[in-house]
Amino acid sequence: MIALVAPAPIGKPALIVLLLGMLLFVAALLFVRARYTRRERGAQTARRASIGIGLQGAAFFLAAVGPVQVSLQSAAATAVGQAVIVALLIGTSISMFLSAALAMGRNWSFVARTRRNHDLVTWGPFATIRHPIYTGLFAMLFAVGLAFGHWRGLLVGLPLFAIGTWIRVREEEALLHAHFGAEYEAYAARVKRFVPGLF
Repeated sequence: MIALVAPAPIGKPALIVLLLGMLLFVAALLFVRARYTRRERGAQTARRASIGIGLQGAAFFLAAVGPVQVSLQSAAATAVGQAVIVALLIGTSISMFLSAALAMGRNWSFVARTRRNHDLVTWGPFATIRHPIYTGLFAMLFAVGLAFGHWRGLLVGLPLFAIGTWIRVREEEALLHAHFGAEYEAYAARVKRFVPGLF
């Protein structure tokens, strides 16, 4: 494991920012889950999405676990720069998650599903990308790798994260296509999945 994630030098500020950011992200997730998660009969659930969740989790594990080399002086430009980049990545992740979850409202769930009275959400961040939460998680994955200095683990984890995300996206889009048909096709034709106007 040490050879896989031989750490780059990091500073304490990036670790502190990551810890605070993760606490804020967990608080946001708990808030959204408490507000919007309700079991409903007749909901269609994406069955293979749990495989994607597992692969995404493995990517975070590879980016986070291993030795840490805290050797940069806290006031050094490199340490401060790392902390600023981690803060921007975490801030992006939290804002994308919250804005997407609030736009989805009662449609939000941890595992993809459609309800009988499901809405096709095309406002908020969904007006520019179809999967803002996964874009936010991608930013979070980079923040974790940078804060811990685990570039090799991050490089191994990125393909796992991409595969896991693709599995979840395919499952979610199949549910939405089955539920909304041509309306979803028109939305998908004009709005990119992850990066506005590009991808």
